Amino acid sequence: MPTFTTRPEIRGTFGVCTSTHYLATAVGMGILERGGNAFDAAVAMGFSLQICEPHMNGPGGEVPILFCPAGETEVQVLCGQGVAPAAANAQAYRDLGLDIVPGTGMLPNVVPGSFGAWMMLLRDHGTCSVRDVLEPAIGFARDGYAVVSSAADAMAASAPFFQEHWPGSAATYAPGGKPPEAGSLHRNAKAAETYERIIREAEQAGGERDAQINGALDAWYRGFVAEEIDTYCRTTEVMDTTGTPHKGLMTGDDLAAWTPSYETPVTFDYQADDDVYTMCKPGPWCQGPVMLQQLALLQGTGIGDMDPMGADFVHTIVEAAKLAFADRETFYGDPNFSDVPMDVLLSGAYNDERRALVGDTANLELRPGSVPGFGADIVQREKGAAAAMVDAAAHGVGEPSGFQFDTLFVNTTGAARGDTCHLDVIDKWGNMISATPSGGWLSSSPVIPALGFCLTTRGQMFSLEDDRPDVIAPGKRPRTTLSPSFALRDGEPYLAFGTPGGDQQDQWPLHMFLRHVHFGMNLQQAIDHPSFHTAHFPSSFYPREVDTGRVKMEGRFPKQTFAELQRRGHLVDNEGDWALGRISAAARDGGMLKAAANPRFMQGYAAGR
Repeated sequence: MPTFTTRPEIRGTFGVCTSTHYLATAVGMGILERGGNAFDAAVAMGFSLQICEPHMNGPGGEVPILFCPAGETEVQVLCGQGVAPAAANAQAYRDLGLDIVPGTGMLPNVVPGSFGAWMMLLRDHGTCSVRDVLEPAIGFARDGYAVVSSAADAMAASAPFFQEHWPGSAATYAPGGKPPEAGSLHRNAKAAETYERIIREAEQAGGERDAQINGALDAWYRGFVAEEIDTYCRTTEVMDTTGTPHKGLMTGDDLAAWTPSYETPVTFDYQADDDVYTMCKPGPWCQGPVMLQQLALLQGTGIGDMDPMGADFVHTIVEAAKLAFADRETFYGDPNFSDVPMDVLLSGAYNDERRALVGDTANLELRPGSVPGFGADIVQREKGAAAAMVDAAAHGVGEPSGFQFDTLFVNTTGAARGDTCHLDVIDKWGNMISATPSGGWLSSSPVIPALGFCLTTRGQMFSLEDDRPDVIAPGKRPRTTLSPSFALRDGEPYLAFGTPGGDQQDQWPLHMFLRHVHFGMNLQQAIDHPSFHTAHFPSSFYPREVDTGRVKMEGRFPKQTFAELQRRGHLVDNEGDWALGRISAAARDGGMLKAAANPRFMQGYAAGR
C-alpha cells in the first residue's frame, strides 16, 4: 500500500527545480522552459530568493555551490563566501572591548559574495544574459510579491528596533511604520533600482554575453555598489548586539580585491547495500565535512538495520553527530590560512577509534579527537551565559531550528534570528546543481538606503582567540554553516540536496539521505519523515552557546522513542509535529529526473516535467 506523503515526488525527463520558496521554483522552471540550462535557472532562482525570502537571505549575502556539468562525473565547488575586511583582526575587536564578534550591525560584515558567485556561474556555465536572470527578481521587487507568514513575522518583530535604530530598514520593511501582513504584496523599489542599474551598466560594457557579465561584476565590486557600501561603512554608526553603535570595517578596496573561487570538494564513499555513494561537500571553510565525518562514523554501526522511528536510530546518529561537531569546533577553518587534517578526520583508523566512544547512553561531554600538531581547545559558553550581555542578547542572530519570529527574539540591541535558502536544479541535458544562499537577511544589518539591501553578518562565526583555526584575519573566510550536498551513486552524479537551518544543515539532510538509501523511501517520503537534531556543541551564531545534551525532535516520533531517549540521558524537546527541516532534493536516476521539497511552513515547492 503506498505510503502517504504531503505531496508527490516530482518525476519527469525535461527538468526539475526545487527550492525553499515556490516563486523561485517557478522562476527556475520558466528559465528551463525558455531553453536555459540548470545553471541559468539556478542563478535566476538565487536572485529571486533574495527578494522573496528577505528574512532568509539578501543581495548582500553569500552562497556556496556544488555542481556537475552534463557528461562529467567530477563535482565542483564554487565558493561564494566573502572574506573578512583588511581591517578585521582579533586585536581590532579586542580594542573595542569585545571578546566575541557581534551578531548584528556592521562589525561582523564580510564581503558580499553571492553576486560574484552567481555571475561567475552564469558566465562560465550558463547561456542566459544578465537581464534574463535578473528580471524576475526585479519584477518581484518593483511590482511586489506575496509575503509568506514567516517573513511577515520577522518584519513585525524587527519593526520597533528598525524604527528606533535602523531607519533604512524601517523604510524598507515597515514603510509608514507598518510592516506588511502575511499574504499582502510587498515591494523593495530600491533593490529593483539597484538591479536595473546593474543591467544598464552591464549592457553598456559590450554586446557579448561575457563582456556584459564582467560589466555587472565591475558595477558591483568596483563600481557604484562598492562605492555605496564603502561610504555607508565609513560614515554611519549603527546599533548592534554590543549595545553600542559602531561603524563598519569594510571598504570598497575589500570588495575589489575579492573574487569567487572554484575548488575540489571533500568526499567520502559510503556503502549502502550494494551501492556506493560518494558524498561531496565544500571544504572545511564551511561545516560541510561534518556530514562526511558522521557518515564515516555511522558506516560501522548497522544504522540501516535500525527502525528509523526508533530510539536506537536517533541515539546512534546523535552520538555520532556530537563527535563530528566537536571536531568541527577543534579543527575547522579556512584552509587558505590553517592546515585542517581532513585526511586523518575521514580515515578508517581515526573513525574506528572515535566510533568506539558511542555508548548505550547519552554522553554529555564535548569530545573532540586528537591529531598531533592540529586543532585548538573548544570555547564553551553554556546556554544562558549570555544573559549578562547587554539586554541579554541571547536568542541568537543566526539560523534557527525553525521559524521562530516573535517579539521575544528581537531586543533593543537588534538580536534576532534569520535563516537561509536552498535550491536544486537538474536539466534535460544532465547538468546538476545544489546551492545554499544565505546572509544579508533583513534582521542582520541595516539596509543601505541607496541600495535597498543590507550586508551579511557572517563574520560572527569567527573566533577572537589567536590560537584557533577559525580566528578572524584579513582576507579569511568565516567557518560558515552553509553546506549544500551532492552525491554520486556508483560513480554517476545522482543526488543534489540541502536545507537551511544553520548548525542543522549537516544533520537534517543526513537523516533524509540515510532514510532514502537504507530504507527505500523516495525523496518526498524521506523529507516528510519526522526529523530531529542535537544542539550539543557551540552554536555557530552569536552568542555561540552550547546546549549540553539537547535533542530536538518532531512530535510524530512514537512516545516510546521519546521515553527511551530520555531514559538514556538525552534532554529531549518535542518541537511540534512539523517543525524541523526545510530540505529540498533532486535526483537523476537513469533517464528519470526526480525532485521533492519540504512541506513545513508552507512555502517550499518542487516542480518539473
